[in-house]
Amino acid sequence: MVRPLGFLVGLGFITALVFAIFTTPLSNEHNVAHDFHKEPRHLKLASDGLKPHWDKAQLQRGMQVYKEVCSACHSLHHVAFRDIADFGYTEGQIKTFAKGFQVPSINPDTGEPATRDGLPSDYFPSPYANEVAARAANNNALPPDLSLITKAREGGKDYVYSLLTGFQNPPANLPAELKPGTGLHYNPYFANLNLAMAPPLTKGQVTFADGSPNDVKSMAADVTAFLVWTAEPKLVKRVQVGYAAFLFLLIFSVLTYLSYRNIWADKKH
Repeated sequence: MVRPLGFLVGLGFITALVFAIFTTPLSNEHNVAHDFHKEPRHLKLASDGLKPHWDKAQLQRGMQVYKEVCSACHSLHHVAFRDIADFGYTEGQIKTFAKGFQVPSINPDTGEPATRDGLPSDYFPSPYANEVAARAANNNALPPDLSLITKAREGGKDYVYSLLTGFQNPPANLPAELKPGTGLHYNPYFANLNLAMAPPLTKGQVTFADGSPNDVKSMAADVTAFLVWTAEPKLVKRVQVGYAAFLFLLIFSVLTYLSYRNIWADKKH
């Protein structure tokens, strides 16, 4: 009795599977937003390629753009102030930089929440007390943490750069259902074309001490380079270790082959 019942159950399962295969449409419904969506533009940085290196001056400018613009909404939870020693800053400069931030703390006398000047060991603080406060200040949209943004988004640094420089007026032929609503802004590099973040950069918004260009594209490139570093600060060292490991394996392979020839040289095969 059990065997025929098992056969019937299996037959029913196979029938349902075959039915699902032949009745499922082979093509997805056309998404109109795809017609207006653009692929990210390539951004060339010193950290690209087989011999990457950090442009320390650009990283310093990018961090300045983050501090003066992006930090108003976005956090860097995985980056400590002391990490910017990679940019060539001295210990004293790092202490001064950290002191310019207020980090959450506890009043030792009352036990109440408080703030204090940042220390090199502290991490970049969030501009909001919690997620509820962040959403309330941004039309219910939660600004993402930027520590790993160039790794977390498809397109990486190219996507971030294109998004920062891609804000524009909606095209005239954009369907009504795709036009940005209240509090939204059109950007063809964003997945659904409209996002809550307003254009963050404007020409001349940040003044650099070295006199570098401060147009929107230049500032976007600088802050993108900085976010590439925050996502993978050990990139250059990792590549260098990889080359060293490859060289070691190559030499080891050659020595192994020579040892093999020497050991079996007088043996018949």
